[in-house]
Amino acid sequence: MSSQSHPIKLGVVQYLNTKPLVYPFEQNLIDHPFALVLDVPSECARKLHANETDVAIIPAIEIARSPEPYAVVRDVCIGSVGRVNSVFLVLNKDPEDVQSVALDTSSRSSVALTRILLEKRFGAKPRTVDHPPVMDEMLEAADAAVLIGDLALELDRDRYRVLDLGQTWTDWTGLPFVYACWTGRPGALTNDARDQLVSAKDSGLGHVDEIAKAYAEDRPHSPAFYASYLTDSIHFDFNNREIEGLTRFFAYAAELDLIDQAPHLRFF
Repeated sequence: MSSQSHPIKLGVVQYLNTKPLVYPFEQNLIDHPFALVLDVPSECARKLHANETDVAIIPAIEIARSPEPYAVVRDVCIGSVGRVNSVFLVLNKDPEDVQSVALDTSSRSSVALTRILLEKRFGAKPRTVDHPPVMDEMLEAADAAVLIGDLALELDRDRYRVLDLGQTWTDWTGLPFVYACWTGRPGALTNDARDQLVSAKDSGLGHVDEIAKAYAEDRPHSPAFYASYLTDSIHFDFNNREIEGLTRFFAYAAELDLIDQAPHLRFF
């Protein structure tokens, strides 16, 4: 247990891909100092920025929008190397010809990734339209639509033309993409608490079958489908190649004025 007298408020994204990182805390498999606060990614970022949480798994782009310099936890992220299967650009036309994109407002890194890929990879300069994540309505409002997370996992890909943004990024750059990582103000974590976040990842990945089985109970796909997503599509390691991918992402985002400047990555 941490020596801190009050729990560390931990902002947690309510998506399947975050489950392995927090399952050991939820199930009390690890003695820990955290109080979990569950939200969509954009809210996780807002609460951290507003000091309502101490550490949170926030969209990577939000590290660059922090009110003060943040630190991140090494060895843990939500990323992909190639196909991610839950971050999509759904298209009405070729990506080069896209003039408008409907954006799911619950996402932030994926929105920046979409802008970078459309502008730098495909040469399109679309306007953006914020829209709730209802696919047919999004595609009526725009030439393409961004869909992420659990809704993307459920998308009927036989009905739509889908560009997997994780695959597109890795094909173009040769690098992993980092969607989110544990982030907070320097000093928010003791060394023990930081180590527990890393241990939880290792423990959680040992419980993927239980996570997938519970998740599938009220979902359309089989436990095997969700287990495969967590082991084959999502990449939880955050090492030198991931840092290189994240640094490249920040550089492109700054170039397109999506952030004021690329942040210097600091670690707990």
